[in-house]
Amino acid sequence: MTQFDERERAFENKFAHDQEMMFRAMARRNKMAGLWAAELLGKKGEEAEEYAMNLVRADISEINRGDLATRLAADLGHRIDESEIRAKIAEFHARAKAELLSEAD
Repeated sequence: MTQFDERERAFENKFAHDQEMMFRAMARRNKMAGLWAAELLGKKGEEAEEYAMNLVRADISEINRGDLATRLAADLGHRIDESEIRAKIAEFHARAKAELLSEAD
């Protein structure tokens, strides 16, 4: 194997790893957002977990893929505005990435 082939394989492996980490961070972010929204909706326990997991599954599904903030805004109604929802999603995304990085150490 040439040095060029080795470098190409290394770049491909890094790309695959980065994509997997991005997917895992988004799934974790969606679960955090779902649990947060469930609390605002008065859901607890299993009901809250199921709501959160539905958000994760909806984002994974190509058919139901959509904007998480828009879905949460529709579910939450007038309890909170969409800009606040987007800020919380950004906060959850940063937290999910940090958690994944700390787990990798």
